[in-house]
Amino acid sequence: MATNPSDSFDPRTHIWSSFIQSTYLTRQPPQPLGTILADEIEAKAKEKLKDHPACYIYGRGNAGSGDTYDGNLVAFKHYFLTPRALMPHSSNMDSAQRNLSTRLLGRSYPTPLVLGPIGTQSLFAEEGELGPATAGKEMGVPFVISTVASRSMEDVAEVNGSAERWFQLYWYARTEALTLSLLQQAKDLKYTALVVTIDNFAVGWRAHDISGTFSPHLSGIGCEVGRGDPTFMNKLGLPPDTHNQPPFPFDYLGLRKKLVDEDGKAVQEAAIGMAWAQEGLAWLRKQWEGPLILKGVLRTEDVERAVENGVDGIVVSNHGLGRQIDAEIATMDASSDIVASSVARAAQADGAFTVFLDSGVRTGTDVLKAFALGADAVFLGRAYLWASCVGGKDGVKQLIHQTMAEIDVTLGLLGYTSLDELRGCKSVLRVLK
Repeated sequence: MATNPSDSFDPRTHIWSSFIQSTYLTRQPPQPLGTILADEIEAKAKEKLKDHPACYIYGRGNAGSGDTYDGNLVAFKHYFLTPRALMPHSSNMDSAQRNLSTRLLGRSYPTPLVLGPIGTQSLFAEEGELGPATAGKEMGVPFVISTVASRSMEDVAEVNGSAERWFQLYWYARTEALTLSLLQQAKDLKYTALVVTIDNFAVGWRAHDISGTFSPHLSGIGCEVGRGDPTFMNKLGLPPDTHNQPPFPFDYLGLRKKLVDEDGKAVQEAAIGMAWAQEGLAWLRKQWEGPLILKGVLRTEDVERAVENGVDGIVVSNHGLGRQIDAEIATMDASSDIVASSVARAAQADGAFTVFLDSGVRTGTDVLKAFALGADAVFLGRAYLWASCVGGKDGVKQLIHQTMAEIDVTLGLLGYTSLDELRGCKSVLRVLK
């Protein structure tokens, strides 16, 4: 595959912008996606799922009328870049001299990208989470498994090997015992960081899903992490099943029957929210020795409380471009306030606190805008989901490669040699609305 790296690929030394030349030399569109444009990749995914429209609608749908989704995409377009010209050195235009690594959670990573948590991925690709987890391993990008993944933690760990993987916890279990059991699974399987989603104690007003009467979780899709957990399965009177594969794309009636036959009430009790307050965060911090990240933070005071409670990082997030609340502030606009906090800024400068951003990141230029605002890295979401739907593992690899290539070239054109140099450099940004 000409536009994807070979087996000897090393993300720390790779010249990412070589993607451009290799594409021109092949005289063919990049494969397997056949395009590098986000809208076209999504259109291809929609076409692939044409016989299963409920799957596409679920992946594309948002809260309410979709104002948060639209607002995030528009917000990125409101931020414009101003390059530095005639710099006294030429290294900014030498790809081999540019440094695209970033420091996250106290250690160096070769890229500023993270494959964020997305549940029920078997709705969109036959391999489910396994394709992106493998792509992350091969490209040097952390993969975050969702609590409601459609593949087990064991299977994801197996394909991810010795690479970096994190566990996303929906912190809504009604008992501490289930939370502790899930955390122990993650530790045993060498998930190194814990990403706690705090904006999903109840499912948002998702008009498309309600109108279409489709919920994959009530059909048994997204239960695989629970099926491998002994505490959860004990509630069903069943042994854990750590290696499982749901049907692709889904079998609504069959899985619905299986859910009821086992114990639908117990499953729903485990998945219906119980809100945790700030004091619960201190308890959770004691249960997890590794890096702890809060996902779904949009207010400065919440960030400052997170720092005070020993949290290692936050994800400024609208829950996947706006799946929870309609008309919510865009993450780029929220980040502008958050990084202005003296508490957050001091912790970030000391290396004790990491700021991630997601919701609407679709291009390498989007990543650079987030960095100039003050982010340390970004979570990719639907962008890689659609790439996985179209091209599986290799589709996700292409997406990572093209995103990094755009970062590489554009960073140099802006007059910078590293992401560290660009981070928090607001003079690069102009806001035009």
